[in-house]
Amino acid sequence: AEMAELDPYVRDKTDALDAAGNTPAAIGKGFAIGSAALVSLALFGAFVTRIRHASNDAIFLNGVNMLEPLTFAFLIIGGMIPFSFAAMTMKSVGLAAMEMVFEVQRQFDEKPHLLDENPSERPDYDACIAISTKASLREMIPPGAMVIFTPLLTGIFFGVNAVSGLLVGSLVASVQLAISMSNSGGAWDNAKKYIEKASPDSELKGKGSEIHKAAVVGDTVGDPFKDTSGPALNIVMKLMAVLSLVFADTFYAFNGGGGIFNLS
Repeated sequence: AEMAELDPYVRDKTDALDAAGNTPAAIGKGFAIGSAALVSLALFGAFVTRIRHASNDAIFLNGVNMLEPLTFAFLIIGGMIPFSFAAMTMKSVGLAAMEMVFEVQRQFDEKPHLLDENPSERPDYDACIAISTKASLREMIPPGAMVIFTPLLTGIFFGVNAVSGLLVGSLVASVQLAISMSNSGGAWDNAKKYIEKASPDSELKGKGSEIHKAAVVGDTVGDPFKDTSGPALNIVMKLMAVLSLVFADTFYAFNGGGGIFNLS
């Protein structure tokens, strides 16, 4: 509304709709997180059953024992994966945003008439679209590779007990982190809008104040929280469990489920 130079009341209405939409969005994401958690739990159960049948009840007969040193060690490692994934994706958002800023600045420098009230030149929209598209594909390679290869390498080198700990750790941490990110991101966004609505004479000082600047920083972090890293953790949960189930027989083929190192 601001870029289209519409009347201020249009921005007031769209801000109200945006703020109202953040709450049901957070609730809806809660259902999605719960669904992903249950799917991951079911896939984990299928992985345990598959290994038990492949080993003729020699492994996981009484379930997964989290007190096993190898299992517990990879339980902790699995809990680190969602945090690493979230950090990588948030950093990617920042890098892509800075690339866009540099491109916009370049166009303003090369075409100063773009800043005129009635510009005679047209911005290069295709360059901006190309930056966001290429960045979204390029920046997902490292976190995607981490999620894909971690359970595979764990199963091949350390065995099925390590994979079971890895899956449980990543599931528990992903659920907690996803819920936190989805809710806190929306809260930061609404906090900024709430401060912008305040008058300069109020306690919050309104738009342009130091409090508002701090809220803008919070919203800058909150947007990738609720729109990037939080929802992507649902895929982390399910993808690791699916890969482990698909490659369960492969894991068991290495030293009867003990992995290449055969530590268990």
